[in-house]
Amino acid sequence: MSITPAEVQPLLTSENLGDRLKGVNLLRQLDPAIAFKLIQPLVTDTNERVRYAAVSQLDPLGRQDPELALSLLRDRMQNDTEIDVKAAAADVVGGLQLTQAYDDLKELYHQTSDWLLQLSIIATLGELGEPKAIELLEDALKSDNGLVRISAISSLGELGSVEAVPLLVKLTTDEDWQVRHRLVQALGKLGGEQAQEALKTLAEDPTEQVAKEAKENIA
Repeated sequence: MSITPAEVQPLLTSENLGDRLKGVNLLRQLDPAIAFKLIQPLVTDTNERVRYAAVSQLDPLGRQDPELALSLLRDRMQNDTEIDVKAAAADVVGGLQLTQAYDDLKELYHQTSDWLLQLSIIATLGELGEPKAIELLEDALKSDNGLVRISAISSLGELGSVEAVPLLVKLTTDEDWQVRHRLVQALGKLGGEQAQEALKTLAEDPTEQVAKEAKENIA
């Protein structure tokens, strides 16, 4: 049986946390235009779980009004008290490809010391499709956190800019084999002579997974 807005509305305004969470989940079954309108107040709900669920659903609901979605997401990235909600907002910015928010992501990355939030920001830059992101991704390659570095490599590959290749080839001798493995995948996507030369080097890597994938990506 289909759900109607009239059935969902009381749940969204209920004082009961479980009801509000259920209501946010049921919004998936409504027309996106209606769901987007109903979800907006929940983005600033008093409970962080509700805010997280609501923000996460802005992709794809935010496509109904990208400018309004951008405003809601900026507010959460700047003002929310919970790291998880900030991270969810960053994820959605990438999913909606709101390139206007790149400077917000960059500022947030440098403001926070939380590596999980930094990871979310770096991971979303590949989806975002903003060429200026190379600058921040280059910075992330120097992170002390291995997961942030690996995520930066992936995002550079996803951006598809040949400007990323010189930054990546420096990592062919990185001591972390997982870094080298992700490097192979990124270079395979980017292509070009310099990338191919690096892949030939990585094809001789002492770690089997790295060498095998490098050989598969050599043109």
